[in-house]
Amino acid sequence: MLRRNLIFLSLSVLWLVAIGCSLLCFPKAETHLWLNSVHTAQLDMFFRHFTAVGEWVPYAVAALLLFYKAGWSAYLLCSTIVSGLVSQGLKFLLRTDRPVTWFAARCPDVQLPLVDGVEVHRYLSCPSGHTVSCFTLFLVLSMAAADYAARRAAAAGADKQPVYKTQSVLIQTLCFLLAAAGAYSRIYLSQHFLEDIFCGTIVGLAVTLLLYAAVPPLMRTRFWSWNLRCLFLRRSCRHDKAASTAGNG
Repeated sequence: MLRRNLIFLSLSVLWLVAIGCSLLCFPKAETHLWLNSVHTAQLDMFFRHFTAVGEWVPYAVAALLLFYKAGWSAYLLCSTIVSGLVSQGLKFLLRTDRPVTWFAARCPDVQLPLVDGVEVHRYLSCPSGHTVSCFTLFLVLSMAAADYAARRAAAAGADKQPVYKTQSVLIQTLCFLLAAAGAYSRIYLSQHFLEDIFCGTIVGLAVTLLLYAAVPPLMRTRFWSWNLRCLFLRRSCRHDKAASTAGNG
């Protein structure tokens, strides 16, 4: 399964390497101001709403996955909860200041470009919980999409397999870009520093990959493939059978 998801994981590693190099080479304040330097009304509106991907969206997606396979739903839900708990534990352990508090104490003359309608937090900055949730969500979705594409490719003829492989690559790339955009939204909104995004990415990926150890055994159970469509179809069949029996009677 992880080999089918190499595109997402490779892009994530490159993302971490790029951020790590930036953290080593450039000062914290200058890096944040540069990443936060371009603001438009359109971007303000987009990132103000898109940042919700790291809030309630994973739970909504987990509910929707019940219509596909309950196993993927449970995996996403467990990964989101566990990674969230790890994130909160690290926040209270490290107790770092958010950008607004950090700049007010060290660079009082700097005015951060804030977005109207967004409540700016001041403490418990590292790691970024939204980044944790984003990378957890889109890693699981990338895995599910890669698994679906592999099954379709195996069932199709040899001439169709390249098509499904290309679709898998595109979906994995899209999932990574959405995860990265969710992470960047936290810098754009001045809720987090780049180092918080770096740590949040590691926590999200690490917890999700560690919990993956339980996935292969579960895939061999009936629970993994169960979905709500089975329940609705079963009820429909029972209703049709009852109606048929009543008609015959």
